[in-house]
Amino acid sequence: MPDFEPITGRYLSIPLEGKPHRIFVEEAGSGIPLLCLHTAGADSRQYRHMMNDPEVLARFRVIAFDMPYHGRSTPADGWWLAKYRLTTAGYLAMIRAVWETLGLERPVVLGCSMGGAIVLKVAAEFQDELTGIVGLESSAYAPGRYNELLHHPAIHGGELAASYTYGLNSPYSPEASRRENWWYYSQSGPGVYQGDVYFYSIDWDGREDLKRIDTNRCRVALLTGEYDYSCTPAMSESVAAAIPGSRLTIMKGMGHFPMIENYPGFRPYLLQALDHVAA
Repeated sequence: MPDFEPITGRYLSIPLEGKPHRIFVEEAGSGIPLLCLHTAGADSRQYRHMMNDPEVLARFRVIAFDMPYHGRSTPADGWWLAKYRLTTAGYLAMIRAVWETLGLERPVVLGCSMGGAIVLKVAAEFQDELTGIVGLESSAYAPGRYNELLHHPAIHGGELAASYTYGLNSPYSPEASRRENWWYYSQSGPGVYQGDVYFYSIDWDGREDLKRIDTNRCRVALLTGEYDYSCTPAMSESVAAAIPGSRLTIMKGMGHFPMIENYPGFRPYLLQALDHVAA
């Protein structure tokens, strides 16, 4: 028999900003919905290890989707007429649309990097409808990342984004896993990484939103790699300090992409965080 993985992928039509979008969604497992958000310029393949982990799948229905412009999803018609720019409002509406279309009840929402930022906004806005959030490399404010050279005709944008983000991995993560994430980043469309960084570094400021998160209504677990210099441990410590009852763990030997750069090392931290939010 073929050795198929337990992951199932399908396409979903979702209206966003008044236009139909063809969104790729993959999932595995059963139980509590666990909606996973990929990083800037990448796609849901970053969560393939979680979707093949029997212990996670026995308790959670793990769901991940490629945002429009990313991975296997398709931009709406007319995408070539405007520069891609992700905004806080658009990002939140997109997550909400996927969540509602799939009919998820009291999900856990997990995100990394820019996904780890927006989960804070998700918690602030929808905490009574959530089981909890898990923020990987979560910051409430991260200015200074945006750069016009991220989309420039004289520069290979895919290799630039892939090589820059390669440096955000821990030096202790396996080379093959770091290169896998490099490969995913190298396949990003022109200007997509820059458009995501626009959200993360210019449009995003969740510092006031943190004050509205009540961990008695929505549990919060934060995991940040000690080698992350994009979302530093200090930045996540500031987030945790602003959310009483949240749980922050600084992950030893980890960088900015723990779920893909070193899943075996990340796994114990993940299981503890999932236990905390879904107890």
